[in-house]
Amino acid sequence: MAAARHDLIARAQGGDAVALERLLRECRGDIRRYAIRHCMTSEVDDAVQETLLVVARRLRSLRAAVSFSGWLFTIVRRECRRLTRKVFLHEDVADERIEAWIAERSTNELRFELAVALESLPAHYLDIILLRDFEELTVAEIGERLGVSLATAKSRLRRARLLVREYLLGAESLSTSERK
Repeated sequence: MAAARHDLIARAQGGDAVALERLLRECRGDIRRYAIRHCMTSEVDDAVQETLLVVARRLRSLRAAVSFSGWLFTIVRRECRRLTRKVFLHEDVADERIEAWIAERSTNELRFELAVALESLPAHYLDIILLRDFEELTVAEIGERLGVSLATAKSRLRRARLLVREYLLGAESLSTSERK
């Protein structure tokens, strides 16, 4: 089995498109299982897709086929962290602080704390977060679905994210201008 996988990897690295497609198809399930354990629920599919893209683009840079599994799971883990950071990205909160906050918690703790933070939101803020970040609707689609203007949808989304961030990182993460 391992020898067959190593041969498949070698052929894919050599430019065999059929081998690359087969390799990606074969490792998709492993990637998904790993992402389920290390990503927030809403990010699993994105992490799988991004990982497959990275593997397809960078497979030739892999030095030894025996290193493939470790290399693959490193990519998945990195994508999960990148996507988690993206959820919390905001110009008023330093990336180092977010990175430290995420690193201090296990994936299960992150999921639990995010769920609790979302449950703490008023219904109109929760709806907009769910539509944008989980259903991945555009702000225009959200406004249309909720029957509000584009400006209202943007404002609610921004405020909802600030409230979640405040809950997760603590009130001191808000700048003084946001507290007013």
